[in-house]
Amino acid sequence: MSNTRVLHGFHAVTARLTRLPDSVLELYVTRERNDPRMAELLKLAQQTGTRLIPADASRLDGLTGHRRHQGVAAVIDANKTFVALEDVLEDITEPPLILILDGITDPHNLGACLRVADAMGVHAVVAPKDKSVGINATVSKVACGAAEIVPYIVVTNLARTLREIKDAGIWVAGTDMDTQTDLYHFDQTGPLAWVMGAEGEGMRRLTREHCDVLVSIPMFGTVESLNVSVASGMCLSESRRQRVVKGEAKR
Repeated sequence: MSNTRVLHGFHAVTARLTRLPDSVLELYVTRERNDPRMAELLKLAQQTGTRLIPADASRLDGLTGHRRHQGVAAVIDANKTFVALEDVLEDITEPPLILILDGITDPHNLGACLRVADAMGVHAVVAPKDKSVGINATVSKVACGAAEIVPYIVVTNLARTLREIKDAGIWVAGTDMDTQTDLYHFDQTGPLAWVMGAEGEGMRRLTREHCDVLVSIPMFGTVESLNVSVASGMCLSESRRQRVVKGEAKR
C-alpha cells in the first residue's frame, strides 16, 4: 500500500538520504541555491541514484505546506522504516539505552525527544501506534535529522513490548514525582529503557505497572513539572554521564 509523506529542510532530507536512501522517491531542490550545502546534497543524491527534480519556490511551498523548507523537499516512502527492536539490539556493543514514549501527541515534543535521543546516543525510540503523533513533516523538521537517524519503532501493544524488553534483561524505569528514588542516585549504567508519559497525563496505568522502578527528577525551583522533551533530555543525559564516568573509571 502506498504511504508517502514529504520531508523538508537540509537536516531531515540529508539524514534520510544517508540512512534510508531507497525510501526517497523524489528530491525537489530550488533552482535558486548554489552554495556548498546544496552542492553536498546534490552529490549525495547522485551517489544514491535519487530522482532529482528542479523546482521553483511556489512548487516547494505547495509541497511543504508553506513551511520553512530551505529550498529542499523530498517525497519518501513512509512504509520503508527501521526494523524491529530486536534487530536494533543485535547490532549494539554497549548496554542498551532505549527511550519509550507513551502517547506523545504533540509533534514538536516528539521531534525534540528524537533530537535529544540522537544527541545522547539512544539506540531506539519506541512508541505505541495508537494515541501517538507518529513521524510527520513537523516532527522531522523539529528533530533536525534525528527522525531519519534514530530507529523509531512503532508497536501495536506497548505493554507486551515492555514485557519483551524486560525479558531481554533491560531494566525499565519510569518517572514519577512521588518516589524516593531520584535521578541522581539511580544506577543507569546497565541495560536501561526510560519511559516518558504523555503531555499532562503522564504514563498510562498499565505502562506504569510494567516499570521496574519509578524515579523522580529533583526540582530546585518553583515549577512543578517539566515538558516531556526536557524531562527526556535530563534523564538521558544523566544516563550517558554515568556511563562515561564508569568507562573512565575502568581505564
